[in-house]
Amino acid sequence: MDQVIPLTSAPNQTLTVALSIDGGTVTLRLQLRYNEVARYWVMTISDRLGNLLVDSIPLLTGFYPAANLLQQQRYLAIGSAYVVNASGVAAEYPTSANLGSDFQLIWSDTPTV
Repeated sequence: MDQVIPLTSAPNQTLTVALSIDGGTVTLRLQLRYNEVARYWVMTISDRLGNLLVDSIPLLTGFYPAANLLQQQRYLAIGSAYVVNASGVAAEYPTSANLGSDFQLIWSDTPTV
């Protein structure tokens, strides 16, 4: 089941989310930062206790299956994450002003392949 993560375009944000993943519930802490120099968002994922799982994942769109931001971290069993251009704006990735509105972060189950 796909889940939309509620984000804003605030430059530094931290949120704790309880996600339905692979038939269970996983609680993750997400930190999102906007890199002003490179002009893209990065995300850090920690477990509910604050233990770092994955650091500095660029929030970029892509084409399936490469669009899964967590494809290389399947072994963590924390699901799949996709940045989706929800409004159809002519941009390849979210800017400092449109994360959470034009672009959404979608979470889903861990891929099996």
